[in-house]
Amino acid sequence: MTFFITTAIDYTNGVPHIGHAYEKVLTDAIARYRRMKGEEVFFLTGVDQHGQKVQQSAQKQGVAPSEFVAGLTEKFLALWKKLDISYDRWAATTEPVHKRCVQAMLQLLWDNGDFYKARQTGHYSVRQEQFLTDKERGPDGEFGPEWGDVVVIEEENYYFKLARHRQWLLDLIDARSAAGRPFVVPEFRVAELRNAVEKLAGDLCISRPKSRLEWGIELPFDSDFVTYVWFDALSNYVSFAGYDPAPGADQSLFRSRWPAIHVIGKDIMIPPHGIYWPIMLKACGFADDDIPSLLVHGWWNISGAKMSKSLGNSVDPDVLADTFGVAATRYYLLSDIAIGRDADFSEERLIQRYNGDLANSLGNLLNRSLSMAKRYREGALRKPESSPLAGFVSDKVADYGRRMDAFETQAALESAWEIIVRCNAYVEETAPWKLAKDPASADKLDEVLYTLAEALRVISILITPFIPASADAIRLQLAWDGPVHMDQCGWGALADGHRLGDPVPVFPRIET
Repeated sequence: MTFFITTAIDYTNGVPHIGHAYEKVLTDAIARYRRMKGEEVFFLTGVDQHGQKVQQSAQKQGVAPSEFVAGLTEKFLALWKKLDISYDRWAATTEPVHKRCVQAMLQLLWDNGDFYKARQTGHYSVRQEQFLTDKERGPDGEFGPEWGDVVVIEEENYYFKLARHRQWLLDLIDARSAAGRPFVVPEFRVAELRNAVEKLAGDLCISRPKSRLEWGIELPFDSDFVTYVWFDALSNYVSFAGYDPAPGADQSLFRSRWPAIHVIGKDIMIPPHGIYWPIMLKACGFADDDIPSLLVHGWWNISGAKMSKSLGNSVDPDVLADTFGVAATRYYLLSDIAIGRDADFSEERLIQRYNGDLANSLGNLLNRSLSMAKRYREGALRKPESSPLAGFVSDKVADYGRRMDAFETQAALESAWEIIVRCNAYVEETAPWKLAKDPASADKLDEVLYTLAEALRVISILITPFIPASADAIRLQLAWDGPVHMDQCGWGALADGHRLGDPVPVFPRIET
């Protein structure tokens, strides 16, 4: 099975924030898990480098847009490296392969009669780079602050015949739900998307005149215009996956990576990813089964309010990783928020999660297990015929797999942690330090030491998608270099006579 994962493209007119980091860490965990199942994964992420906001920001700094976006892109690349994001392809929308694909898609739809030219006068949001309609007005009849400066513009542009595909999209959403594979995950988002599609009435402006915006991909059928964000940024999902819109083109590479799972934030589900994107693909000739699914995550808030640079409550994930470490940052982002829901960010909560779950629970279990094996058996294990925790661990591994398959990453982590909690209780129940004093309990002591080491081996596999470097460190101390695959989670892989390494603290406590 081939599994293709993409994340929404980052905007380069700002700096990375905690939402960017969460999305990448979440997608990375899913990708690593799928690889551990033996699936082929193509993990694509990148930066959207075109647009009016980028052009304006570059002008303010007195540099060319290409120079401006290059500097910002480096910030994203450095952060993803620091956070250990295992993407397979970096997508930058200024790359020639992307430009060729976008222009070919535009030409295809122009030839098919899907575009028309018209003059429009209306209110235009400079911040959001889009024309507004009366439905965007608030109860007082005014456009809200989320739209920034709103000006009246009259200009000629090209439009995509969007509304005529409304019923097709409604039918697709219903068919996916009926088949048990909803178009949007979590499923509670499906009704929200369907309601928005029901209201779809107008067509989509897909161009900007060069007199107003030069920093973009030129329309192949009219050199006086560039294409707007929808046929630029959204098309990265297929352009960097090998899609070629030309008739008769070899699509074998693309087919090996498609259809995709798009991991996006809830704020961009409607309208771009949930409405514009599937209709764009349909118009380009994609079959219903080739329309990608959406994994929609929630927001990290501060005291219930959305993070915003203008409000001064944003969190820099770069600083977070430098201050508390990569393991603490990744673990907190994945353990403290349920997929699709919102959560409140808290440094105090991050420290509590790290010290409680990683340092105290897992770290202490690892250290005491290896220390006892070293003290009582010189690090050598004796494999018993059975173990009292083998069935429990097997059940939790199965539950972990079901949760991860359903993209319930937080719940999957909880399943893994139940093994850790049970092992810590097992230590207290069996009291190996007492067994070591009784020669008649030698076999029981061997059973306990093996059970703890083998459980830690399984745990190290289960936490790999979440905190990969720490999982590697645990396996190093266990002196186990077997393949990190889900099929290695069966009980009993540590051989009789296996010798463990020396205990070294993996999760030093964060002191405040």
